[in-house]
Amino acid sequence: MAGIAVRIVKEWELQALVNLYKAGGWWQKDHDPQHIPDLVRSSYAFAVAVHEPSGRSVGMGRVISDGISDAYIQDLVVLPEFREMGAGRMIVSALLRFCVSRNINWIALIAEPGTEDFYARLGFLPMKDHIPMKFRGML
Repeated sequence: MAGIAVRIVKEWELQALVNLYKAGGWWQKDHDPQHIPDLVRSSYAFAVAVHEPSGRSVGMGRVISDGISDAYIQDLVVLPEFREMGAGRMIVSALLRFCVSRNINWIALIAEPGTEDFYARLGFLPMKDHIPMKFRGML
């Protein structure tokens, strides 16, 4: 998309990232924004989409990986007013290129309901006979 650039970064402006996490509905009142710089640095790849005319951060996504075999894309979000303009596709494509350029070809994600077609157009398929699961926090 004209006017949007995606950058792979190891640090980014804190409030811009908080705003993006809030736009994704992932920010909780008890979250400490001071953890975000470590989250960015610790990610295998962290991408930010910038609207170049305004300099505004309009989207993000990241990859978690061991850097050897597998990678997982997560935290993909684009601000509502920039959706349907190609920014999400640009972010995912940049993250995929980053992984593939480092010989990581097993790349997965968990798609939110209703986003399957978006990811299918980028080459993702449902994992037959697999069920995503989340730890409940009980030991």
